[in-house]
Amino acid sequence: MARRDSAGVLLSRLVGELFITVGVVLLLFVAYQLWWTNVIAHQQAGGAADHLRKSWQRDTGAADRDAGEFSPGEGFAILYIPALDVKAPIAEGIGKHQVLDRGMVGHYAQGALKTAMPWDKSGNFALAGHRNTHGEPFRYVNRLTPGDKIVVETRSTFYTYEMTTRLEQTPPANVGVIAPVPPGSGFTRPGRYLTLTTCTPEFTSTYRMIVWGKMVDERPRSQGKPDALVG
Repeated sequence: MARRDSAGVLLSRLVGELFITVGVVLLLFVAYQLWWTNVIAHQQAGGAADHLRKSWQRDTGAADRDAGEFSPGEGFAILYIPALDVKAPIAEGIGKHQVLDRGMVGHYAQGALKTAMPWDKSGNFALAGHRNTHGEPFRYVNRLTPGDKIVVETRSTFYTYEMTTRLEQTPPANVGVIAPVPPGSGFTRPGRYLTLTTCTPEFTSTYRMIVWGKMVDERPRSQGKPDALVG
């Protein structure tokens, strides 16, 4: 007659199986966060960029619209960072589900966080993007060096900015980093500026890393791509 396992043995087996199951679930969750969210976000961002270009082809000659005329989550431009091989659509607002988690870069556009558009004669065009997961367009912004070009393509124009300085770490509450003339940026008077914001350290949202740039070139799309995107 086979000997029956004791209650203690059965309990230890059950606990062991439970730990294995939990471990598998955790591994799947990590794989989802680190890999699958990027796959989905890149597909969504690519689709948004294609939609933008098709709309621009249909509306050739139409003017760019003022800040506030876009719906939250609506794409209106494409961001290029050649040194990092980044290309991502820019959408209105910085909502996680509507914008950032879809692999897009978000424009600070609401309430007290409202910032300028590239075509404004003066102001700070401020953007947010994920550093990790969901497309992570700003994963390597810490590698940018002064002089690196950042290009924004809109319906009518290519705007080229030059990276000037970076703030390695600041609290999320420091909204002065997206002010028209951001303290600590090195800018001392109104101009046409760009600010990139993302979470830091990696895989946390404890602080923000800030990258600032200034506009150095404005070229109609009808004249072809700027030098920063050629070659």
